[in-house]
Amino acid sequence: MSLEIKSIQIKAKRETFGHVARRIGEGKIASRYEEATYDLQPTVNFHYLPTYNSKFELYDERKTSIKMSDWYKILDPRQFHYSSYVAARAKQQESTTQNFAYIDKKNLVDSIPASLKEEFFQNILPLRHYEWGANMNNLQLVSEGYGASFTAAAMFQAEDRIGTAQLLTKIALLLSENEVEILETARNNWLNNASWQGLRKLTEDSFVIEDWFELHLLQNVIADAFVYELFFNHYEKELVKQPQAGTYLMLTGFFSDWSEETNKWIDSTIKVVSSESEENKNILENWAAKYIEVAQNAILPLAKNLFAEPEKVVEEIKTTLTDRLIKSGLTL
Repeated sequence: MSLEIKSIQIKAKRETFGHVARRIGEGKIASRYEEATYDLQPTVNFHYLPTYNSKFELYDERKTSIKMSDWYKILDPRQFHYSSYVAARAKQQESTTQNFAYIDKKNLVDSIPASLKEEFFQNILPLRHYEWGANMNNLQLVSEGYGASFTAAAMFQAEDRIGTAQLLTKIALLLSENEVEILETARNNWLNNASWQGLRKLTEDSFVIEDWFELHLLQNVIADAFVYELFFNHYEKELVKQPQAGTYLMLTGFFSDWSEETNKWIDSTIKVVSSESEENKNILENWAAKYIEVAQNAILPLAKNLFAEPEKVVEEIKTTLTDRLIKSGLTL
């Protein structure tokens, strides 16, 4: 007796959801990112105006002076939706955890010069408070922004900033052999040390910016460019020259990798918005000219703590940022 098993192929009546198909075309298979992003922004049937800001609807395109014919033009080139974002960060966390475990197992912390540890405590650890501010600002973008393609990416950015603050804390506890007092010292430096007051003022002033895309430009584009270039690019290039700094660089590798990755999304937002209209381009250029100067002045005192020629370093960072913005369509 023989048994013959036949298989048939049943073609799906539709390849994706109707609202997604209307964007990408009927009969096309949508990616997970497209299905998790397109047209998720609520647009109708709001019951009341928010009591905290009754000028606008709960979700309202007028909350920024930037105008877009379609806010879903602002897509994330990383194609991050919840699953892909979590998978990417889990992989990075695994790598970072392995570095910490190896350093702890081999007692490599003892090989880090005491002067380098102290430099980290005084000149870098207070950034955990800057990262908290960046988390707050990106949550504001989630609350006030328009279009799920932007607000979803801003939510991931907000969560990343809590993660970076926690990583700075973890490094500090490892270097100090779990002396929690070092965290209070860093907090005191953030609040009272003269060299940190420019960056602290920039951060606290950003909390009251009402236009959410202006806030995005200040926080994610300009302030982060100065901070991450200074502490995790230029400074670490100097440390590479020191043979005993290798262990420290193993601990901080995540920061530069994260900045390089997230810049792909950040630069894309500016490029898309500036290409939408001349009006948008002019608005972005005016904001950029204003905040680049603010950020440059805020970061210079911190550069003086780390470099023999701080003005030169900060000017190089400014040039790098300006080149990025020019590539994104701005004229500066």
